[in-house]
Amino acid sequence: MSTRRVVYVVGSGRSGTSTMAGTLRTLGLHVPQPEVVADATNPKGFGEPRWVVDLHTELLARSNVQVSDARPRAWLDTGTTSGDHATRERVATWLEGQFEAGDELVVKDPRASWFLGLWRAAADRCGATSSYVTMLRPVTEVVGSKQTYYGQMGAGSDQGAITRTAAWVNMMLHTERATRGQQRAFVHYGDLLDDWTRPVFALGEAFDLTAVRTAMAVDIAEVHRFIDPSLRRVTMTWDDIGVPDRLRELADETWRALEAVAADDTTAHQEWCDQLRTAYATQYAEAEAFAHSTVVAQRRTAAAQARREAAGQAPEPARRSGADRVPHAVRAMVPPAARRTLRRAIGRERPRGPGQGPA
Repeated sequence: MSTRRVVYVVGSGRSGTSTMAGTLRTLGLHVPQPEVVADATNPKGFGEPRWVVDLHTELLARSNVQVSDARPRAWLDTGTTSGDHATRERVATWLEGQFEAGDELVVKDPRASWFLGLWRAAADRCGATSSYVTMLRPVTEVVGSKQTYYGQMGAGSDQGAITRTAAWVNMMLHTERATRGQQRAFVHYGDLLDDWTRPVFALGEAFDLTAVRTAMAVDIAEVHRFIDPSLRRVTMTWDDIGVPDRLRELADETWRALEAVAADDTTAHQEWCDQLRTAYATQYAEAEAFAHSTVVAQRRTAAAQARREAAGQAPEPARRSGADRVPHAVRAMVPPAARRTLRRAIGRERPRGPGQGPA
């Protein structure tokens, strides 16, 4: 029987994925090198292989999907992009090479949830067992952390609390679905910070991880130094985040359903998640329909501008956009994809940052 193991640390960015990956690395699992360099948003390090991040960034761009994308159909787009033979061959070849450094690997990147089928197939081709750790952190803390760090530093600054909350619901419910039927576990970020030994050694037993089960005292002491309770630097509530009641209720119920699955991974709790995914897709479709007229109007404006440029005519003078006259609460209801279309059409597209992935 193969002793090869790949532990995929998944879930929303800013939910503790980096802390989990770093803990497993410290105990002896191999993080493929080189890693993404630590920065001010994640001073303890990301625990992310550079090759994996670059691959996912490329695939997301080809799919026209963001790291934190609120669109339900984005899952279809990434699945189509990553399903071709060349991409699967490429990932399997790379993964095979990583086993030269050890039989137990940890692969972490918040973008990975979009491509779990791709990674599962690669592990199967390498004769390795796939395991999944989904990190759980309250949505208000995840959104607050992204607002604090990405908003200030420009990475994804066009995503407000509403978009980020919707993206969290989309990401977490589909991650649950994608890992269903697999060897998986759910770990609360708070539990990891309070006493990491309990959830991590439980993972070692559940996933049969030799490095964790046989960890030396020096490695355990190193993890104690690595995990700092002050890492939970953002603790926000709904009072700090402006989100419509309907989305807030859906996010709260999603959190309760995920906690239920984490405590007892039963069919009934999984069906609860299925019902919430359907409810979310319906709510998102209604928001898209609400903004449809605005999107069509701006597309016409963009087309007219393109015709003027093709004819060598000067562009129309800049004028205050309709979006500026719309109250923020209404603008926030427009889906992110529609908002980006509007910004491109009126020449006010915001610069994109380097990505969103730390936890």
